[in-house]
Amino acid sequence: MAKTNHQSVVKLALLLGLFSTLGPFTIDMYLPAFPEIVKQFDSTASLVQFSLTACLLGLGVGQLVMGSLSDVYGRRNPLLIAMAFYVLSSFACAFSPSIGFLIAFRFVQGFAASAGIVISRAIARDLYSGNELTKFFSMLLLVGNLGPLAAPVAGSGVLSFSTWIGVFIALALLGTYLFTMTKMRLRETLPSDRRSPMNFAHQLRNYGLLLRDRQFLGYMLAQGIMIAGVFAYVSGTPFIYQNIYGVSPTVFALLFGSNGISLIIGSQIVGRMSHRVSEQAFLLFGLGLALMASVAVVVVSLVHGPLFSLVIPLFFFVAAIGITSTAAFPLAMEGQAHMAGSAAALLGVVPFLLGAVVAPLVGIAGEDTAVPLGIIILLSSTTAILAYFLLGRSGHSSAANAPAKSA
Repeated sequence: MAKTNHQSVVKLALLLGLFSTLGPFTIDMYLPAFPEIVKQFDSTASLVQFSLTACLLGLGVGQLVMGSLSDVYGRRNPLLIAMAFYVLSSFACAFSPSIGFLIAFRFVQGFAASAGIVISRAIARDLYSGNELTKFFSMLLLVGNLGPLAAPVAGSGVLSFSTWIGVFIALALLGTYLFTMTKMRLRETLPSDRRSPMNFAHQLRNYGLLLRDRQFLGYMLAQGIMIAGVFAYVSGTPFIYQNIYGVSPTVFALLFGSNGISLIIGSQIVGRMSHRVSEQAFLLFGLGLALMASVAVVVVSLVHGPLFSLVIPLFFFVAAIGITSTAAFPLAMEGQAHMAGSAAALLGVVPFLLGAVVAPLVGIAGEDTAVPLGIIILLSSTTAILAYFLLGRSGHSSAANAPAKSA
């Protein structure tokens, strides 16, 4: 019986993890095509990076909307509708007549993809709490973190026999598959008696309560600012690796995808050791590791060191993200049983909104320097540490709800 229960938990983690990969695939899969898109539309690096910014804005704003809707209408139906819109917007991106249309459709695509991220996490909080939530979330991230590993490799594979248009058609097919999985496999996890009233003012009140909770705010900012640094890495490395160091799209995809391994390592260390080491300790360790790695990136960028000397600290920086995000999520969500969708939305929106700001800044000094990338991730590491010590560690929860029982 226990084996059957374990199998059902693993199957659910796999399914929710697939929805979590939608964000990385939407963000990362077209990265190897950046130089091609610049030529296709006779555009600039910063403008093409702005299509990434539009997607990140959609992912951020969408999580606020979809998280609230899932608290009101349940998890399953909003997810179904969002997957349908994802398919349509992916086809629209594929056949965009100009860079302006691509930017607009990328916002819609990101908005739709946000449902997979925020609702999968809300479902996890519906079912688990405490140490069980940490373990389940680490399993979910084990699958979800395969996205950054597989997406650029998949994009490079599509580009080997197609153009950047084929990348977005592939994303439309992925959305179709996830729509089908939602329809056939996913059951509702939020019963009617636990849903929020259909009241806009009530939803705003939930967000207000969360933002006045110092601990929640500290963990949210620590996690969000760190992940925003990763978006600087995502936006900058296609040009840094290919233009400065002259690697091919395939080698870039392998280098970029290898950091998916570091994400997995970081998240799984937390999940497997959560019964021995506290989430607080892991969060502090991850923040310190990120700071040291970002200092190394700045130094290498200034002296224009060899490729390996840049790849190694970036590997550890991304590993630190796996540690901090896995540790911060259960700490922030622990007291939010009755507004898990709204809490998960805020935890998701901050990284994407901040990432939308920093993504185009990486290319502001041109395509032939990595210095802005180093400075941005150093600032993100430093600011995240300040948020943790000033709010997360010292705050006292003022919006706590009774935790859900472990499923």
